[in-house]
Order: sequence, then C-alpha cells, then structure tokens
Amino acid sequence: MALGEVAAETRGGVLRRYAPPVLMTLAQLCYTLMYFITEAAFNRGLNPYVYITYRHLLVAILIWPFAYYQEKGLRPKMTLMLFMEIFVLSLLGVSLTLNMYFASLKYTSPTFVTSMVNTIASMTFVIAIILSSADVVRLESRMEIVNVKSLRGLAKIAGTVVSFAGVTTMTMYKGAAISSLWMSPIHINGGGGGGVAHDSWVKGSVLAVASCICWSIWYIMQASSLKRYPAQLSLTAWMCTVGGIQSTIFTVFMQHKPEDWLIGFGLKFWCIVYSGIACNGFTVFVQLWCTEKKGPVFVTMFNPLSTIMVAILAYFIFGENLYVGSIIGGVVVILGLYMLLWGKENDQEQDASKENELELDCEKQAKKMRDVYAAQDGTEAARTIK
Repeated sequence: MALGEVAAETRGGVLRRYAPPVLMTLAQLCYTLMYFITEAAFNRGLNPYVYITYRHLLVAILIWPFAYYQEKGLRPKMTLMLFMEIFVLSLLGVSLTLNMYFASLKYTSPTFVTSMVNTIASMTFVIAIILSSADVVRLESRMEIVNVKSLRGLAKIAGTVVSFAGVTTMTMYKGAAISSLWMSPIHINGGGGGGVAHDSWVKGSVLAVASCICWSIWYIMQASSLKRYPAQLSLTAWMCTVGGIQSTIFTVFMQHKPEDWLIGFGLKFWCIVYSGIACNGFTVFVQLWCTEKKGPVFVTMFNPLSTIMVAILAYFIFGENLYVGSIIGGVVVILGLYMLLWGKENDQEQDASKENELELDCEKQAKKMRDVYAAQDGTEAARTIK
C-alpha cells in the first residue's frame, strides 16, 4: 500500500472517530446560545408559536436549494407511506415537540429546560427496549438489548431509574432561588427573576416532560427512517417544511391577533434567523448524520453539555437565578445518564464484532459456493475431454 493511501486511510479513521463527538459538541453550543437569545426575545413580546413557525419556514427556504442539487441521485421516490412517515417525524420533532418545549421555557427557565432534556437519553433507551421486546423492530436490527445478568446491563437499568428520579425532583420541587452575588455583565430583561412568566412552574414542567417523550420517539424513528430515506439534507428540508406548515395551522388557531405575527427587524427577527439556521439547519443535519453513524442514544448522550454551558452562562453572565430543585434534579439526572452510558460503552464494539462475524460467514459461504461451482466446472470439462 502506498504511503499516500496509508495517510488517507489514517485521516479517514480519525475523521470517523472524532467527527461525531466534535459535531455534537458544536450542536450543543448552538442550543446553549439559543436558549438565552430566545428567552430574551420572549420577554420582548415574541410569541413562542409564531417563533416556531417562522424559524422552520425560514430553514426550509434556505435548505431546499442545497438539498435539491446535492442529493439528486440519493433521494428515493416519494410515496404516500413515506410522506406519512415524514409527516409524523415532523410532528414529533418539529411542530408539536418544539411548541411544547418553548412554551415550557416561557414558564420556567433555560437551566430547567436544559436539565430536563438530559432525560431524553433514558427515555430513548426505555422506549427502544419496549419496541425491541415487543418485536416492533426487526430482530436483526434490535435497538437495545439488556442482559440483566451482567453488571453493565444492571447499570443501564439503574441509570434509567436514577434519571427518572432526577426529572421527578425537578418537576415537583422548585426550591429556593440562588441569586448572583455580583452584577452580571449582560442582563436579560425580565428573565430568571421569578416574574409572571415563571409563576406556572408545574405547567412548564409538564410541557417539558411531554416534549422530551416526543423527542425520544422522534430519535428512534429517525434511525429507521434514514434507512428508507438516506438523503439526510433532503429529510431535514422535508421535516422543516412539513413541520412549519403544521405549526402555521396550529398557530393560526391559537393566535388571532395580527400584531403577534409582526416581528420587525430587532431582537425577535435575529432570534428567528439564528435559531433557524444554527438550530434547525445545522444541528438537525448533524443529529441525522450522527444518528446514522452512531445510533440515537449516542446523539442524546451529549445533552448534559448544554446543561453545564447554560448553567454557567445563566449564573455568571446573564444574571439568571438558579433554583435548588433544578440543581439537585439536574445532578441526579446526569449521574443516571452516565450510569446508562457506562452500561452501553461496549455495545458498539459488540455490534462491530457481530458485523465482522457476519461478514466472515458470508465470505466463507461465498468461498464454498465458488469451490462447488469450480468442482462442477472441472467435472464437466473432464467429461467433455473424454
């Protein structure tokens, strides 16, 4: 093998190993900044439903030209069943989920909602186990398998239970507010101080939990949908388009005031532009790519990064209050999450070894068939000579 080929293979191996975690870290950073920009825009009068509608329609307009030319030969033919699948994906991952999620942000705080997102990995794990046990997914593509006789299998179960204990703590117990000890360099007007928007804590908690459940189902559906629709950029464009239309219909029923749809060119406008491009365009594409490469649980394991980033920025930079219940619950959720991840640590290695074994078996069977055909050809040649 030439030196250039070796170098190219090495670079390819490094890229495959480090690209998914680096991209997921960047995606969490995008989400972190979005929480504070969005809360500030909400405090300036931006309606959450209008916000969801505009940002997805904006992304759809921007992505479609790239998706059309980049994935001409990769897109499968659109059928009614495939469109219905995209419709459900858009409902779970875009319109329904995000409307509940950002409504919960209006009633709680960025620190709370990012802590709640950490439960998605555990919820995804539980739902994947249920689907696998019920044979909803095919046997050869089982998403999760738990061996209760092994330490790692028990860690998966314990981590899931601990994570749900943490989310219950955050939902049922708000606790005292911890105010910043010094003047923050940047202050979000009306945020974090327990104002009118932060009074309905339980209502916001229920909305956040419901959105996380929908998100978990969405991540699992992505893994199977990508096999039928492997064009990731086009799938992102479809979800933004269909989700934007769904959200438009919902918002028209919810918001009857025309002034709610007028955003101007200030903070509200730039909030929508940033959220659309960074969080609906870049991050959704990254999540689809990483889901295809590493699986849905890998994607959700990076959610704690956003929690840490948000907590640091909220307290030290933006002057947001921290609540005792959110801190305790968040720590418990992260602890349970990493128990779950430790239990899953060697899953990919086992899957890779199974794939290698399957490939070796296929090669052996192919070699046997070639030998049989060669023997038959030799026999027929001998008869012909005679």
